[in-house]
Parts: sequence; C-alpha cells; structure tokens
Amino acid sequence: MHIPDGFLDAKVWTTLGVVSGLTLALAVKKTSNRAHTEGGSGGKQIPMMGIVSAFVFAAQMLNFPVAGGTSGHFMGGVLAAILLGPFSGLLVMSSVLIVQCLVFQDGGLTALGANIFNMGIIGAILGYYIYLGILKAIKRMSISSFIASWLSIVLASSACAVELVISGTVPLKVAFPAMAGVHSLIGIGEGIITALVLGFILRTREDLLQIEKV
Repeated sequence: MHIPDGFLDAKVWTTLGVVSGLTLALAVKKTSNRAHTEGGSGGKQIPMMGIVSAFVFAAQMLNFPVAGGTSGHFMGGVLAAILLGPFSGLLVMSSVLIVQCLVFQDGGLTALGANIFNMGIIGAILGYYIYLGILKAIKRMSISSFIASWLSIVLASSACAVELVISGTVPLKVAFPAMAGVHSLIGIGEGIITALVLGFILRTREDLLQIEKV
C-alpha cells in the first residue's frame, strides 16, 4: 500500500500532504498536552509510543502470502490507536512511514503525505472510531477490534486506489479490485493479529488499554 514517487499527480500529493501535515500538527499538540497531564516526563505515554512504534515497524517487515502470489503485511493503525489514543496512534504510524520512506525507500518522498493519510489518518484515526462504534454496539473487544482492523485496511487501500485513479495512473476498474480486493484478504490477517495482541494485553496489562477523549 506504500505509494512510490511518480504514481500521484502533483495536485493529489500536494493536497494530501497539506491535510496530513495539519493533522499531524494537531496530533502533536494533543499528545503533548496529554503527556503534560501525566507528568513532566510524559508518564507512560511517551515510552508506550516508542514500544508500539517498534512493534508496528517490526510487524510490517513480516509478509504473509495472499491469493495469486501476492503478499501483504500488518498495518497496525487500529492497534496503535486503541493502545495510545487516535492522535498518538497517528504519530506512531507517521514515524514508521517516515523511517520506511527515508531509510528503506518503501514509499516515495512526494507520496509521504498520501501514505500518512491512508495508513495514519484513515488507518489509525478513522479505524479507531469505527472500533469505538462497534464496541459500544456489541461490547466485545476482540470482535470489535477484528472488524475495525479489517475495515481500516480495506478503506485505506480503497483510498489509495482512488488517489491513483484521480492521478490518472490506472483506471478505476483496475485499481479498485487490485487494491481493495487483495487487501480484503490481507485485512483478515490484520484483524487476527490485532485481536490476539489486544486479548493478550487485556489478560496481562489491562491498564495499558486507553481511550482518548477528544
């Protein structure tokens, strides 16, 4: 789902870069305010962000096979948002994407804003509120996190497809099945991993599960 350089029209990547930049600025402000309320050192919020970032980065390095010889990897937006709150989850996803872009050339520099929009804003923030809505309805964290994780990766990949179509890179009839279709299968793995990790934390360190009020 990492979009390389040259795949997006300048108007598309510029617009998404501005949207992602403004949202990141808001996320920094909210996370900083939250850290101050927990103490001068940031309480457990800042260390947890480092741990979750490392986990998401490592998990994204592990690919699993999908139909037709395609492979996918864990995204981690919903998991990060549930553990840290939606805006801190966005910062985690953004830091992972920036390192992947600058160090491993995974995703283009001009497309960085689009990748943050897809996997951070949609994947973490939107995915988090989808999770909250489902959780309120069915009261089951495991099922709620699975569905929200699956939806987050399908929605993020669909947004990626739309961006490629608007940019004139590929037609909709090619982009949407290729992205949303394959990622609907990848999303199953995303949901299982998220539910398992949260289930383990719920049994061992329930205090780490936070809900950020915004």
